[in-house]
Amino acid sequence: MKAIRRFTVRPVLPDPLQPLSELARNLRWSWHTGTRELFQSIDPESWSGDPVRLLGQVSTARLAELADDQRFLRRLRAAAEDLREYVEGPRWYQEQGREQNAELPAGVAYFSPEFGITAALPQYSGGLGILAGDHLKAASDLGVPLIGVGLLYRHGYFRQSLSRDGWQQEHYPVLDPHELPLTPLREADGTAAQVTLALPGGRSLRAHVWLAQVGRVPLLLLDSDVEDNDLGDRDVTDRLYGGGSEHRLLQEMLLGIGGVRAVRTYCRLTGHPPPEVFHTNEGHAGFLGLERIRELTDEGLDFDAGLEAVRAGTVFTTHTPVPAGIDRFDRELVAQHFGDGAELAGIDVERVLRLGMETYPGGEPNLFNMAVMGLRLAQRANGVSTLHGRVSRDMFAGLWPGFDADEVPIGSVTNGVHAPTWVAPEVFRLGARQIGEQRTQDALSVGGSERWDSVAEIGDQEIWELRRSLRERLVHEVRERLAVSWRQRGAAATELGWLDGVLDPDVLTIGFARRVPSYKRLTLMLRDRDRLMELLLHPERPIQIVVAGKAHPADDGGKRLVQELVRFADDPRVRHRIVFLPDYGMAMAQKLYPGCDIWLNNPLRPLEACGTSGMKAALNGCLNLSVLDGWWDEWFQPDFGWAVPTADGTAVDADRRDELEAAALYDLLERRVAPRFYERGPEGLPDRWIDMVRRTLTTLGPKVLAGRMVREYVEGLYAPAAHAHRALDAAAARELAAWKGRVRAAWPYVAVDHVEASAQADQVAQTDRPVGAGTEELGSTLALRVRVQLGELRPEDVEVQAVTGRVDPEDRITDAAVTGLKPAAGPDLEGRWIYEGPLALDRTGPFGYTVRILPAHRLLASGAELGLVAVPSESTGEAAGVLMR
Repeated sequence: MKAIRRFTVRPVLPDPLQPLSELARNLRWSWHTGTRELFQSIDPESWSGDPVRLLGQVSTARLAELADDQRFLRRLRAAAEDLREYVEGPRWYQEQGREQNAELPAGVAYFSPEFGITAALPQYSGGLGILAGDHLKAASDLGVPLIGVGLLYRHGYFRQSLSRDGWQQEHYPVLDPHELPLTPLREADGTAAQVTLALPGGRSLRAHVWLAQVGRVPLLLLDSDVEDNDLGDRDVTDRLYGGGSEHRLLQEMLLGIGGVRAVRTYCRLTGHPPPEVFHTNEGHAGFLGLERIRELTDEGLDFDAGLEAVRAGTVFTTHTPVPAGIDRFDRELVAQHFGDGAELAGIDVERVLRLGMETYPGGEPNLFNMAVMGLRLAQRANGVSTLHGRVSRDMFAGLWPGFDADEVPIGSVTNGVHAPTWVAPEVFRLGARQIGEQRTQDALSVGGSERWDSVAEIGDQEIWELRRSLRERLVHEVRERLAVSWRQRGAAATELGWLDGVLDPDVLTIGFARRVPSYKRLTLMLRDRDRLMELLLHPERPIQIVVAGKAHPADDGGKRLVQELVRFADDPRVRHRIVFLPDYGMAMAQKLYPGCDIWLNNPLRPLEACGTSGMKAALNGCLNLSVLDGWWDEWFQPDFGWAVPTADGTAVDADRRDELEAAALYDLLERRVAPRFYERGPEGLPDRWIDMVRRTLTTLGPKVLAGRMVREYVEGLYAPAAHAHRALDAAAARELAAWKGRVRAAWPYVAVDHVEASAQADQVAQTDRPVGAGTEELGSTLALRVRVQLGELRPEDVEVQAVTGRVDPEDRITDAAVTGLKPAAGPDLEGRWIYEGPLALDRTGPFGYTVRILPAHRLLASGAELGLVAVPSESTGEAAGVLMR
């Protein structure tokens, strides 16, 4: 029979055990081995990695026994004191703040649609959420005063199983917040804190706020399952990435607008410093900027001034290298949900709609683009690897017309991973034996070292024994998970005797686990099945492959890829060498990464924004075999991995490209990877393989840390954004908005009227050749003289620049250098100004220059910020000439 009502009965802990409650509710246990071991010792048989669940199951008799166990109580007191010191003591950020005289932001709000903190709080689908979780954990380790903001999905993301014929099945378990490591945020009178959004038709969307404590960092999760909501509105936060367009729009309004209101409530109730910087992790939370504009208009600013003030303190991170990965809504749908009678009443709906308008060539004018809005609402933006930064500048260049892609104001901060979460305890203990536990913790969490040279001192035998034990642990994990999966698929126990022979702890083990969109090419390895089978069954150098991944519930194409892989893995000839594990998630990943020898990644370049799974594998001594995409394009060296050759470009069709790249992958595995693994030195060890493992840890280890990533965000984005936020008080915001309006109105009348170059006086006697006649000598300097029209603007409103560099056969300037020119005369009777400056010829070969005019203001973060530029007309450019061709 089914219960008609469900509720949670909490245990009553004896007084000596009260610290267990605080330890269980702070998610630091998810990356602190000592705390996890403490909880595991309470009831090893019931321990599943979730302290809250464990405390709800342990018997009162066992609790009474522990309350009298002095050894356990000493461990408990030590763990509680360690957590208290961790939460309250100064860390890297506080030391930096003292050194920089409080230039760092007092608070940062970090918004993301998903967070992967621990398997016990399943609020993530893939890399975006795991990255957000690692960002919070690293911020906590560093002491960054961050507030995380997300949604609480009552069904999380789906659980995956397989049908008998290998088709993906989705299941959505109901999550009870009272059974999760969460506490409700409450007002001073004890009532649940609540945020409210206005919906069309006079309706309201209400949400409670749940708090997950991630070390030092509070994570606020908004939950629409509130009794006062209409039945449909209670389901707004039902599941991650589910529902139709309006459902997704309401989720993103709640995340952005409701999230800002939740942050204000949290700061009011707890005294946390109000955020000076707001970080939007992908476009889903972009509406947060509109709510902050509304706050400022309520304080007396107009929309334009509010926009400038908001932009100054906003950072936007894009994670997708493909337009299809961006949320876009019908303009009319957005219009219905804003303005009078809906949310943000009093703000002109057209102003809202223009922020998300695709105004660039090829854009769709009837769609509202969340990433475009995110970029327009943020003064600072970044991609998540160096290559992805370039791809993003190309993808969004249309928002800054007239600028080369290199000058589009989108930078990059390469992602990192939270090592204490992803490094196997056995790997941590090996490091602790070498340099001590505290130094190992600091190296993994705070980072800051260029190299981990102490790893070089670990002996070959120790490394190889560690690698084998991790591989053996993975073999047992795989067999257990396969047994569960086959029973779910309907197999009888008598059919599963073969599972005892699945995988071999002495065989080269390759891992491939990720989401299953088509560009990640789950089935590239199946391109030549006979050749793959030969590799799997090689008599002397066999390989074995562990595969996992989820397709989006609405992506039948992705599900067909999963089924194709599963059917191959079901073949009795190879099923002991290749397996597909359903329900890929954090708990599985923490066993999978350490147990693999090779981490395989073969996306269509350059569609992998970063790809952090290979980083997590590398921290455990696993070598990467990957297409040069994302982070691997940036940090690959042949000393510690392999690059799969690619055939990217327009000259090769997709099918032929897959064929070529699959063949290259097979060649690498057969001729280089497998021989290196099985080759033995004089001591019977794979010396050269172990050396690559050592180099992976020594060289890649410090680079792939989330601590390094968060430090780069603090120093390169958060601190400048906080400085800009402080500079843009109400008066400065009004000034900047008025100035931008004046510049935009005057810009049609700004022009480069005439350009001329001449040899400087000390060079005139040495040559009688006219400048621009074809060649000039290296080291000579030209005097550049430019006449410009500024219309209603003054020289202090603009910067006139010479842009120089090598030129390609089409006379496009590459590797450009920019030199500012100075006003020398003007205005004349026609309002024209003369600018002059030297032009140094400091490189040989084809060389050229041009001149341009940009808006200039002390409060701009970039000359490209307004997307305005004036360059010479074709006739003016021809008159100026191209030098040294």
